[in-house]
Amino acid sequence: MNTVIFACTQNAGRSQIAAAFFNLLADPAKARAISAGTQPAERLHPEVLATMKEMGVDLGDAKPQRLTPELAKSAQILVTLGGLADAPVVADQKREDWPMIEDPAGKSAADVEKIRDTTAAIVSDFVNRNGWERPQ
Repeated sequence: MNTVIFACTQNAGRSQIAAAFFNLLADPAKARAISAGTQPAERLHPEVLATMKEMGVDLGDAKPQRLTPELAKSAQILVTLGGLADAPVVADQKREDWPMIEDPAGKSAADVEKIRDTTAAIVSDFVNRNGWERPQ
């Protein structure tokens, strides 16, 4: 079982979106995702909750959590969204940075939908690239 952590600063937007799509697309017998932030917010951005709910994904129970060194060690891959200079470094851990995914905080509904859809496409490619697709 591979664990992927999607991390951003507040863990209130893009990392939550990425982890949610990953867990929808990936075979749970092969991989799972969690999300975290280096400076977690108190709650998810309301615009993120709304745009994900439009797609049938309810993140209402999701809570931002801190990316601690212990949590980082629990994953084989750390994907940072927006270049986290303060993310813990774990020996032998694969890392990717996805700077192309914008922070949805305070953006319009249309902009958050674009961020959501871009994130879904990038996560889908990541799942496929690693051979973690759900069986048909």
